[in-house]
Amino acid sequence: MPPPRLPDYGVSTLADLLPSLGAHLGVPGADDRLGLPPAERYLIALVDGLGHHQLNEYAEHAPYLSGLSGRVITSGVPSTTATSITSLGTGLVPGQHGIAGYSFWYPAERMVLNTLKWPATLSGLDVQPQLTYFERLASAGVRTATVAPAFFAGSGLTTAAVRGPSFLPVTNERDAARRVELAVQSVGGSGRAVGYFYERQLDHAGHEHGIGSAPWLHELASADALLAQVRAALPDDVRLVVTGDHGMINVPPASRLFFEDEPDLLAEVTALAGEGRLRQLMTRQPDAVAARWRDRLGTSAWVRTRAEAIEEGWFGAVSPRLADRFGNVLVAMADDGAVMSRMLPKELTLVGMHASLTPAELDVPLLVD
Repeated sequence: MPPPRLPDYGVSTLADLLPSLGAHLGVPGADDRLGLPPAERYLIALVDGLGHHQLNEYAEHAPYLSGLSGRVITSGVPSTTATSITSLGTGLVPGQHGIAGYSFWYPAERMVLNTLKWPATLSGLDVQPQLTYFERLASAGVRTATVAPAFFAGSGLTTAAVRGPSFLPVTNERDAARRVELAVQSVGGSGRAVGYFYERQLDHAGHEHGIGSAPWLHELASADALLAQVRAALPDDVRLVVTGDHGMINVPPASRLFFEDEPDLLAEVTALAGEGRLRQLMTRQPDAVAARWRDRLGTSAWVRTRAEAIEEGWFGAVSPRLADRFGNVLVAMADDGAVMSRMLPKELTLVGMHASLTPAELDVPLLVD
């Protein structure tokens, strides 16, 4: 089975976006890897779940975004929100920031850490203590601000991934006019500035109803209209940069493999992390477990031990202190399947999924206006 196409770390991934802006904003040592136009003020709009291929396929529902110039970049691995936002916010590859998935093994507490249900006793700074790129921008005298749902303020993931900017809370995500005001406010004033604007409804519709469904198309059109309004309200000297954190694939019921139906696959597995499209298995017998999974899934998945995945470069350069956060065995789906468990009932409701290494999941747009 051919190996997967990997992100081009250090060249054209989400981790390269803020360093590329930093090159135009006076951050020492920064390099514009993405060839972005110069400006003193930028607004980054991240649309959760906006994949390059999905935007191309349904371009008529997003006339503003589809008409912008840009290029394709990729998320990191896993292609999932927690990992992607941390790569964007820190300028680091997954192997260097250690937010290793939607959920991942956290050795310091001997637990699977769910990044969306962060324990109150655990600080995001404990899990990801390295400087964010927003903090580096601030050190260079660049003003920064985040526009995101109010309940994100001070959360574990926000602290780990995007700490540093002033926080402009969105109390009603359906109030487009107020969100446009906040977007403009995030880059207001004189001098250098970077705003970060987060929109999440497209991802929710994809998970609940699937890519191409009527609710998903509605949210695509809504995000397109919102960003067109943002652009119209921004001063002319502000560059709007639009991207996504991952794409998505519809997973039909017939393509779902359940652990409970194949108990041999769980032999010697001590914990499960990740998600259906890229399952991370903790085990003291990685070679034996990986061999069983390869035999069962064949060309439906890229199955690697942690050592193999690190050697191939799945996560970029991996810090030795963070390597244990990645599964001892990784099962990344290559077709439209998913590895599921009935012990995780929320996952059973999902239609659209992501996290693996297919182009439909990895490729995201980078659009500039």
